[in-house]
Amino acid sequence: MAGATLRVAGRRLSQRSGSGVPILLRQMFEPKSCTYTYLLGDRESHEAVLIDPVLETAPRDAQLIKELGLRLLYAVNTHCHADHITGSGLLRSLLPGCQSVISRLSGAQADLHIEDGDSIHFGRFALETRSSPGHTPGCVTFVLNDHSMAFTGDALLIRGCGRTDFQQGCAKTLYHSVHEKIFTLPGDCLIYPAHDYRGLTVSTVEEERTLNPRLTLSCEEFVKVMDNLNLPKPQQIDFAVPANMHCGIQTPPT
Repeated sequence: MAGATLRVAGRRLSQRSGSGVPILLRQMFEPKSCTYTYLLGDRESHEAVLIDPVLETAPRDAQLIKELGLRLLYAVNTHCHADHITGSGLLRSLLPGCQSVISRLSGAQADLHIEDGDSIHFGRFALETRSSPGHTPGCVTFVLNDHSMAFTGDALLIRGCGRTDFQQGCAKTLYHSVHEKIFTLPGDCLIYPAHDYRGLTVSTVEEERTLNPRLTLSCEEFVKVMDNLNLPKPQQIDFAVPANMHCGIQTPPT
């Protein structure tokens, strides 16, 4: 179907015109890793994309997709996660026709690899890929084509940001990623992060530009803060990262 494939050569597909029917958006939560998974769908074509699925909740996501009468084209990861195993491999089995997607710079295996500037199309809508490294080298932010919402992964959290002390993270790189790739979006653009640990669900670009206690600092001050967080390593990192390097194309063992 036209508009349903991610083109690798040329990096852009023309957006199909529509009747102005709003996008379908569902935000779902996985409590162990405090991960948000996002389902985006076109109500007319019924094509859909799932962002940052988690292995344990993939059956829940698949059931919702079926109930809503959607056809999942892509299970997309904002980066190679360290705190949970992605559900993209399992979803390929639960929903035949679904393809796994991740940044080429992540080094992880997937059906499709994306780069900065690529567009992921579903029905009348598209997600623009904006490279936003720093938490990991392969982090990306997905921006809806009308710039009304951005899915920032671990690069930008609500009043915070992802850590930079493992997986080849770099605080200076993260600072510039957020300021140049996310804070340049319209102020009323909604920010949907990959995690929240306080029960918050959404922010805006303007809120984070003015209220984020880390990213309102100078770059030098930000780097000092990030270098001295002294956080414990994620509980699941030793098996989550190796699994996530492969399970975009494999069904994880039960």
